[in-house]
Amino acid sequence: MQANHHLKPALEAISEAVDTRFDRLFPLPEDPRRRLYEAMRYSVIGGGKRMRPLLVVAACDLFNVDRERALRVALAIELVHVYSLVHDDLPCMDDDDLRRGKPTVHKAFDEAIAVLTGDSLFAVAFELLADEATHEDPFVRSELVLELARASGPAGMAGGQMMDLEAENATFDLPTTTRLQQLKTGALIGFAVESGAIMGKVGPQTRLKLKGYARDLGLAFQIADDLLDVEGDAEAAGKALRKDEGRGKSTFVSLLGVERARKQAEMLIDQAIHHLQGFGPEADLLRAIARFAIERDR
Repeated sequence: MQANHHLKPALEAISEAVDTRFDRLFPLPEDPRRRLYEAMRYSVIGGGKRMRPLLVVAACDLFNVDRERALRVALAIELVHVYSLVHDDLPCMDDDDLRRGKPTVHKAFDEAIAVLTGDSLFAVAFELLADEATHEDPFVRSELVLELARASGPAGMAGGQMMDLEAENATFDLPTTTRLQQLKTGALIGFAVESGAIMGKVGPQTRLKLKGYARDLGLAFQIADDLLDVEGDAEAAGKALRKDEGRGKSTFVSLLGVERARKQAEMLIDQAIHHLQGFGPEADLLRAIARFAIERDR
């Protein structure tokens, strides 16, 4: 697990930075909103891979973006990611009792608070991006807001979640399953990487390389998730496994088989790294993240 070893200090540092800033961002008020803030803190502080924030910081580092500013974007994308998990765990969606090794928000609090928690996290994400502290250029801030909205909505993550719901009632072929995952998982990963180019104000050619990297990484990441769902350990994953199989959903593993799926993921990672060919050592963290995507155990 060479990539895992290489990434460990970076993941630990980003996790600590994210938790510290979430702690500051969500102080507990002494009024009737307190339980909502408790649930928000419960959902965002501690646990999670923090891969999307790490991708933001790694992409921003390519263009020497100030670290504090990069972390504001990293917090925004993690808030959107966690909001999607809180809502995804609800009984009306995936109906999960465990997330990141602890009870899901609707189990630890209740369903109404879980809905409001997700709504609030989503709103605060855009507050962060729209604030002058993220970037002095209003055009940069507006592009960040626009691209995160696109990545989160019906043309991105929410659209992928809708396709995932429909997958319980239909048999999807490989192209449809690929499209589902490009939206559900890949859209936010794409924003995480492109945000570095937006913050660095770089041109379309450089953005094209980063989009290619993000596209291949996102698919490989999902294939690795599908493999873990079949071969992984629920305790290490911190959530229930093999639910897609029980619901008859098409996955990369069910469509390709374990070995072909693993080979496909490896090929996608090689392609992702190839997209970074024009960069030097400043892209080493992005290369390590790509390798880690298919080496992880959760």
